[in-house]
Amino acid sequence: MNNLVIVLFFLAILAFWWDSLGAREVARGAGRHACKQRDYQFLDESVSLTKIRLRRDVTGRMRFYRQYQFEFSPSGDDRMSGLVVLLGRQVQKVELDWYEA
Repeated sequence: MNNLVIVLFFLAILAFWWDSLGAREVARGAGRHACKQRDYQFLDESVSLTKIRLRRDVTGRMRFYRQYQFEFSPSGDDRMSGLVVLLGRQVQKVELDWYEA
């Protein structure tokens, strides 16, 4: 019985890790897409997790709420911050710092 609990614990960790990898790829794609639409440079080709919580979706199911930060450059001379918010693997919003051309 004790071994079963340990195995289930490690399987839960593995499932969370696998889900997190997929969510990060979704966030990266959303950030890249938002930058491409505005003709900005998506810097470092990466996003970083800044917040994770449990929240309910519209159907009432518990999902991971994740916020990812990324950097972009409108002109190539500066770095600005962007934000991608996911609920599960659904993009809730993408925000880019305000930039005056």
